[in-house]
Amino acid sequence: MQKLNHSFVTEFVLLGFSPDPRTTPLLFLIFLMIYLLILLGNGLITILICLDSRLHTPMYFFIGILSVLDLGYTTTTVPQMLAHLASQEKTISFSSCVAQMYIFLVFGITESWLFAIMSIDRYVAICHPLRYKVTMSPRLCGVMVIFCGLWGVISALVYTIFAMRLPYCGPNKINHFFCEVPAVLKLACADTSVNDRVDFILGFSVILIPLSLILVIYVNIFIAILKIRSAQGRLKAFSTCASHITVVTMFCVPAMVMYMKPGTKASPEEDKKLALFYNVISAFLNPIIYSLRNKDVKRAVLKVTGWEGSQEK
Repeated sequence: MQKLNHSFVTEFVLLGFSPDPRTTPLLFLIFLMIYLLILLGNGLITILICLDSRLHTPMYFFIGILSVLDLGYTTTTVPQMLAHLASQEKTISFSSCVAQMYIFLVFGITESWLFAIMSIDRYVAICHPLRYKVTMSPRLCGVMVIFCGLWGVISALVYTIFAMRLPYCGPNKINHFFCEVPAVLKLACADTSVNDRVDFILGFSVILIPLSLILVIYVNIFIAILKIRSAQGRLKAFSTCASHITVVTMFCVPAMVMYMKPGTKASPEEDKKLALFYNVISAFLNPIIYSLRNKDVKRAVLKVTGWEGSQEK
């Protein structure tokens, strides 16, 4: 009967970034510009990879999937954040909060494992170039991406179920710009120590294991690169690796800090900055770091726009 007398939360209030209304228009413009550039950059990469047959290789296949994932999880959170900045209404229903939490986790966990798959692709390309096309067959690439997606769906489901099985009976103000698991757990009317342990174990499986795999692979890649006699060949191989390592670091390290530390040690302001980095900034920089400076992509842009033929003339 005691449980029946509890009034459970039906909606949450997302506090967002700044309580000062004078800075709200500036934040809105900054985040709007960043989101539009995310759509433009990642959308362009996806379209180019689909249209240009020269980009139909395993590396660009994975980059295309990465762009789709970046579009997915930023679209899950940023438009709502912009809507809350543009209006006084900052509420989100309980069901919408759960859906946002789950969808974001699916995309994020899938991307974490995709980085590990991309490092395997780089290993085969650099260490076994003659067997690259045979080893990294379209079927194998497809199976690996499906594995990443299924792992994301299952892990996100576990995260969400363990977070939402707890009672939420007030307060209902989330000190964050979207419904992220650590921020929502702070409002639970129950002990969250079990959730901390589950989050740590899952964080190990969805972040630390992929990172460890990437580290081991890159040690072998660097050993192979040092054996390359041509200085130009070494520089090209290092350049490809540097791009991938930068992208992985930007996404995985902040996510690991966020999800693997105990809830009692969490700082709301610090958590928001970390989430902003792996949610928005990494998706914004990925096309620039990984693709738009690439010669193959530049040629694809010229081909699609019709400038390639005119330059050859």
